[in-house]
Amino acid sequence: MDQRETRFVPCRGKEFCTDDEGRCRGCGRTLDEIARARDLVDGLAELAIEMNYSNVDEYVAYVAKKVQKKVKYRREQAALEQQ
Repeated sequence: MDQRETRFVPCRGKEFCTDDEGRCRGCGRTLDEIARARDLVDGLAELAIEMNYSNVDEYVAYVAKKVQKKVKYRREQAALEQQ
């Protein structure tokens, strides 16, 4: 995994999505990154549908907060291991 910090750029829509040697020219992300994110989102959506959640906004906010905490924790642990 590349250790350079990068900035996430969200999709600008299908009209901007173009393949330029493995990268989208609309957002600059790799096609692999786009596919992996799409698979994760599809899985989260499928769970919400399967569970028939009536409060999807709360579910999405919970998942976003958990991901943010997990990324922060893992980065902190990696920094400690490098010391």
